[in-house]
Amino acid sequence: MERGLIIFLNGTSSSGKTSIALELKKQGEIPFHHLSVDQFLHNYDHFIDTTYPDMKPTRELEPHVMTDILFDPICSLYYASIKLFSEMGLNVIVDTVISNDKWFNGFYDLLSEYPILFVGVHCSKEELARREQNRGDRAIGLAHSQFDYIYSYDEYDLEVNTEELSSAVCAEMILNYMNSEQEYLAFKKLSRREI
Repeated sequence: MERGLIIFLNGTSSSGKTSIALELKKQGEIPFHHLSVDQFLHNYDHFIDTTYPDMKPTRELEPHVMTDILFDPICSLYYASIKLFSEMGLNVIVDTVISNDKWFNGFYDLLSEYPILFVGVHCSKEELARREQNRGDRAIGLAHSQFDYIYSYDEYDLEVNTEELSSAVCAEMILNYMNSEQEYLAFKKLSRREI
């Protein structure tokens, strides 16, 4: 079976990845599955709370412990889900923030040989700050703290700017790239990060 395409939207929090993903799903030409890490984490928490409450710790854990102990295995499960969808021939939109070398290497090790359309989703720091203020569900300064790492990649198949273009236009650019039959080579040009 031919592997499904993985559209990796690389951008900071509040850069517009989810809006682009939703626009891609709206069009009827190519079917897509949207795997958002935010939804994945929310559904994981809900699943544990409702289905396996005995798996929860006997006391509330400190936030840094939650990140250190639980986030890495949950990310591994998220990446494995992306791989499974592609293996099944399904097209997947990856909506996540890989903000450190360890997470990048996990994604790279598992998926670098898969068909990945690597899309840079850009936006200025000023606009990101404005969006964070308006959203109200993100820590102020989160996007700024991710900015330099997220945009340290210099290879993309396609780049879009959500400050200058609507999410619908960005989605159309992605579809046009897919329909052009150009190869997806940018992610393959990247390499593991030294930790």
